[in-house]
Amino acid sequence: MRNHLSRRLPAEWEKQDAVLLAWPHELTDWSEHLDAARQTFREIVHTICRFEPVLLIVPNKDMVLLQLDATAIIVKQIHLYELPCNDTWARDFGPLTVQTDQGPILLNFVFNGWGNKFKAELDNQLTVSLVAAGAFGETMLASSEIVLEGGGIESDGSGTLLTTRGCLLEKNRNPQLTQIEIELKLKQLFGAEQVLWLEHGALRGDDTDSHIDTLARFAPNATIIYQGCSDPTDEHYQEFAAMQSQLANFSTSNGKSYRLLELPWPQACYDGEGNRLPATYANFLIINGAVLVPTYDDPSDQIALDVIAQAFPHREIIPIDCRILIEQRGSLHCVTMQLPKGVLT
Repeated sequence: MRNHLSRRLPAEWEKQDAVLLAWPHELTDWSEHLDAARQTFREIVHTICRFEPVLLIVPNKDMVLLQLDATAIIVKQIHLYELPCNDTWARDFGPLTVQTDQGPILLNFVFNGWGNKFKAELDNQLTVSLVAAGAFGETMLASSEIVLEGGGIESDGSGTLLTTRGCLLEKNRNPQLTQIEIELKLKQLFGAEQVLWLEHGALRGDDTDSHIDTLARFAPNATIIYQGCSDPTDEHYQEFAAMQSQLANFSTSNGKSYRLLELPWPQACYDGEGNRLPATYANFLIINGAVLVPTYDDPSDQIALDVIAQAFPHREIIPIDCRILIEQRGSLHCVTMQLPKGVLT
């Protein structure tokens, strides 16, 4: 029997009202790559607007509309909110939405810059500020004292959460809580039956301590799409092989084994100082009618698109060049947060 019947964290492929993003500006970490970052964000926003509305946090509405090259269609689909922010990682400071018997509830968690690595005071206030600005209509907001980022958990919409020990048990997030205590709180907050904990899988250059959305993602019909590593000479090979083995031993809340779809391994990417960047195809975004997939001008890009198409045969699969995003150690899913159906209505 499922506990907490009145709560459920929807799967990302369920119907959505909108997607939340924050626009790059001079005071964000994009300052050295601002034009290139804005070009990528522009492509993301324009693409999402083909399928559903966008809520966009901006420093100045008129200025950003010009930078967006906003057509009449874009203007109709976009809602701008002038609010201060530290950076643009909406996945991790945005609200997580649970469905209840009384309608959706926005859950606001503490965001401390991935374990106090970066300043996040402004970002930590953004969900409350958006509510105060009327961005979510009359949808209820509930705040928690737990440190949790949206990129740290995955939901299949049917009672199972997927996460990593590396992230949720990192010492600067919730040091006062044990794994058992964190799992209990996740079940209570999200109405989950089980929490699956990955012990393996880490990308060099990743600031998030192994966010699950860089490694393995739920898809419909008891499917997990995961980032593989096929190069025995790569430093990631053994760790990702161990992750694959663990995923193969996971089962749904009904005891069914998952269908596993392996994403190809992109060639190593480096910044100008020779540091490896966390390129991953697992950081895709599912929206109404489409899946946006990060690409890296890599020979494996098309293979990744084909793998994801297997899991989403009735959605348009759209590549987004994310080479500039990994310069700041994130990718496509990291800069977006979907708002499930009912949040804006």
